[in-house]
Amino acid sequence: MTDVQHDAEHRSTAQLEEEGDIAADYIEELLDITDLDGDIDIDARNGRAYISVNAGEGANLSMLSKPETVSALQELTRLAVQTKTGVFSRLILDIGGSRDARREELAKLVSRAIERIEGGAASAALPPMSSYERKLVHDLVAERGFHSESNGEGADRHTVITRVG
Repeated sequence: MTDVQHDAEHRSTAQLEEEGDIAADYIEELLDITDLDGDIDIDARNGRAYISVNAGEGANLSMLSKPETVSALQELTRLAVQTKTGVFSRLILDIGGSRDARREELAKLVSRAIERIEGGAASAALPPMSSYERKLVHDLVAERGFHSESNGEGADRHTVITRVG
């Protein structure tokens, strides 16, 4: 773990709120440029700033809520925050409920993997995904009473699920 990542994991609530405010300003400018309406909520929990953009009356956020788009916007927003604060940000961006939708997709992947293990497979590997998504997978797997660990490096980092013990 780098010093920058270590510092990011030990941010105060005030620092996370500052990150959230900077990110919200950045996203608000983006919404203005794209002529989209959205309500922005800021939260700080688990050592991260969480920014949620929800559709206002008659707004259409569907073009921004695709997983690849949210991921790209999240990285751009993190860079905007880092430029202003000088510190790496681990903020999480959610647009139009995209995070909940992705959590449901991951839950289905975990269920199919566990079915393969219950059918006799020694383990089941999931496709590569972000650290945030792997964390969600680890939580989902633990809830089901199985074991998981991340393997691989960089863009190939993925989760492998096995039985406990």
